[in-house]
Amino acid sequence: MNFLAHLLLSGANEEVILGNYVGDSIKGRLSGDKIAGLDADYLLGLKLHRHIDMYTDQHPTVREAKRMAAKVLGKTAGIATDIYFDYFLAKYFNQFCDESLKSFSDRMYHIIVKNDRLIPDHMKSMVRTMIRQDWLNTYETLEGIKLTFSRLSGRADFLDVLVFAEADLAINEAFYHEKFNIFFPQLQAEAAQFIKEN
Repeated sequence: MNFLAHLLLSGANEEVILGNYVGDSIKGRLSGDKIAGLDADYLLGLKLHRHIDMYTDQHPTVREAKRMAAKVLGKTAGIATDIYFDYFLAKYFNQFCDESLKSFSDRMYHIIVKNDRLIPDHMKSMVRTMIRQDWLNTYETLEGIKLTFSRLSGRADFLDVLVFAEADLAINEAFYHEKFNIFFPQLQAEAAQFIKEN
């Protein structure tokens, strides 16, 4: 899943939210010096991020979506489906959250800025860009998704194919939406249970 989903699945604790938000930027095992001095809630957020990614990657419905995307996008299908699912989450946000997308996004940006000390230095430039360009709210339109894929496609040669992702989503939107509707409520329950148990 991409940023919007990770933030929504974090619950209300700000340190859990930040840990989940920065999860991709912290590599390797969460042990030893890497976690020394980290608050337990922040560490829970990091672990939650990894659990969400693992659960998503192994879910049979997500694998069906990836197989469809791979017909056009090859090895980048996993990246694309993460963003496709954030598109559906943003577009139908009121089905999964009592708060509007705009209100939720503004609140998350405020929490992220407020807790800047918890963001790794190498991620801070991207965070500033994300907030300035309001990425969370751009996910709800195909135009915004196209812009997201355009940004990603320029990061590395193997990502060039992502320029075709928005068209794949537009053509196969009903298929991907069905998969999202099956999967996301299960992921919500899984994330809530993980937080409760840890």
